[in-house]
Amino acid sequence: MIHTLLNGESPEVIRYFRHLEYLAALWKKDKEKYRPVLNGERYLTEAELSGLLKVTQRTLIEHRTNGKLPFYKFGGRILYKESDIIRILEQNRMEAFKTG
Repeated sequence: MIHTLLNGESPEVIRYFRHLEYLAALWKKDKEKYRPVLNGERYLTEAELSGLLKVTQRTLIEHRTNGKLPFYKFGGRILYKESDIIRILEQNRMEAFKTG
């Protein structure tokens, strides 16, 4: 049985650390997108919701003020329950016109 000394210049060690760097980058990317779940529900900030719906934050404020969007105010921060938003979108869904 032949033993080989591994050092920082060994291809196996270099490959190992490249894989670690790749995994660390993936983890960091996923961590930034991670939204914690609270009691089975996800909550979105105003910036996140406006980005998802492709509307301005001002539009969200108007819908909130007019009672069209339910929201939570916690410590000066506005949060929207994801399931509420999905329900509202489904309720306002318009069917396409069928031709012929």
